[in-house]
Amino acid sequence: MTEPTKSGAGNQGESESHLEESIASVREALTGLRYGAVQLTVHEGRVVQIDVTEKRRLKPN
Repeated sequence: MTEPTKSGAGNQGESESHLEESIASVREALTGLRYGAVQLTVHEGRVVQIDVTEKRRLKPN
């Protein structure tokens, strides 16, 4: 189990800024995605990676 991070006034502003950036990145990943998945990787409470998997159905000939 990891230790909780200490929240200070400067740290809170930085965390909130990172959260807003992360939300914007997730929104961008979802834009135009019709079928698929968006996976977030989080380390120590921060989003560090976003993976997008898109599925496309092919029409039978």
